[in-house]
Amino acid sequence: MKPYVITIARQYGSGGKTIGRRLAERLQIPVYDREIITMASEDSGLNATLFSDERLRPDFLERLRSHYRGGAPAAIDSAGAYSRDDKLFDYQSKIICRLADEGPCVIIGRCGDFILRDRADVVRVFVHASPDFCLEQAMRVNSMAAEDVQRKIEEIDAHRAKYYRYHTKHDWYDARNYDLSLNSSVLGFDGVLEEILAYMEVRSKFD
Repeated sequence: MKPYVITIARQYGSGGKTIGRRLAERLQIPVYDREIITMASEDSGLNATLFSDERLRPDFLERLRSHYRGGAPAAIDSAGAYSRDDKLFDYQSKIICRLADEGPCVIIGRCGDFILRDRADVVRVFVHASPDFCLEQAMRVNSMAAEDVQRKIEEIDAHRAKYYRYHTKHDWYDARNYDLSLNSSVLGFDGVLEEILAYMEVRSKFD
């Protein structure tokens, strides 16, 4: 099988992250998720919180300022806004491209499919699932009422779709953005994993 960089976009609760880590283990290649945030923070000198979904929380700016002594960081201007998303995206894109250049790996989220769209060695995957399945999976890792977890799912997916639209000008849910769009509520985690591997095997014959 030809070595590939695999990008995985996923709905919250669909198991995309778990599948990505299992895939990396199976192929014995690195997997990068929040590690990209750490690398982008170190590379840019900006607080890692600026790159994360923590920005969705209403008390984000207040908590970010508390991380610093002697005043707000340069990333926060006089109006209290954080660094422009475009600049943050550029930092993350630089890290993702560097990781892909280093060799086969799995990239979880962060518009990896778009950032690496011009590379011939990339397999772009979108993992989705039914609402009931996503809720069931999310309830396993969230100690909240079902209504609150459902709201969290909707908020995170809406944020991911908006973030993707802003930076790529494409619809996050559009299957044309990906090589594979797989339903984990039908196939299960193992089934999705096997479908990705099967696709890579077939594609290797034509690349």
